[in-house]
Amino acid sequence: MTTNLTAIDVESLTARLSEDGIIGLPGAFPRDWVRRLGEDIDAAFAEARARPDGAVGRGPNRYYVEIHPEQLRGFADLAGHPWITAVAEAVLGPDYRIVEVGFDVPLAGAVDQPWHRDFPMPEETARHRRLTSLAVNVTAVDTEPDMGPFEIAPGTHRDDGAAFEHGMFPPRSTYPRYRSLAVRKFPRRGDISIRSALTVHRGTANHSAKSRPVLVLGLDAPGAGNDERHDIAVTQGFLASLPESVRAHLHCPVVGTLEPITQKHTIEGLVMGES
Repeated sequence: MTTNLTAIDVESLTARLSEDGIIGLPGAFPRDWVRRLGEDIDAAFAEARARPDGAVGRGPNRYYVEIHPEQLRGFADLAGHPWITAVAEAVLGPDYRIVEVGFDVPLAGAVDQPWHRDFPMPEETARHRRLTSLAVNVTAVDTEPDMGPFEIAPGTHRDDGAAFEHGMFPPRSTYPRYRSLAVRKFPRRGDISIRSALTVHRGTANHSAKSRPVLVLGLDAPGAGNDERHDIAVTQGFLASLPESVRAHLHCPVVGTLEPITQKHTIEGLVMGES
């Protein structure tokens, strides 16, 4: 977790990210670190589901929960991982911002999602082909084929979304193309990935009796505007405990006491059906 990347390494990673819309690093974290991550996700998920609007549905038996950074004991390790920071700086610039901390949980019985992006393509990406945001994903479990693995269509982050419903959902007539491009991902505990949230993807049906929680760390270039979709905050004590290399990328509110986050019901819930 302390090895720095060479300039050649970073150039290779960003080239792959530009081409495919996703890159991965197996074994980025020890499995014991991921065990603690899973415990923190489980605790946050139980708390969120126990109150109104604590979790938002992203299809039947599928939930998303946004949390505050200090709900994760390993937040500083994740946000300061040299593989993540090197790619973020190269793609988003040295002043990139951490705008989202959350997790998706497909439970047993979750069904195939429609193909989608996480938000409409920004004007800067459409005009200048520059990515202005990245999503870091960390699985909390070893993904098995029957657990509803994540499916992504590499290279589709450049697709023109003019015909996409709400700028996010491609017409069903285009599904055969996405199925032909699709790659299913089977990450194991300790693996991480970085992707453009514009790369067309979906969660698949979970035929197992297990859940498949995945952490999401959202990063923005300055001015990208995705912070408006999120409500993370930190306390002064937690902020002071972080290394400066992480603290510099947190521009969220600093509060005396953290309040539970009320999830925003995005258009995604309307299209996919509430859980």
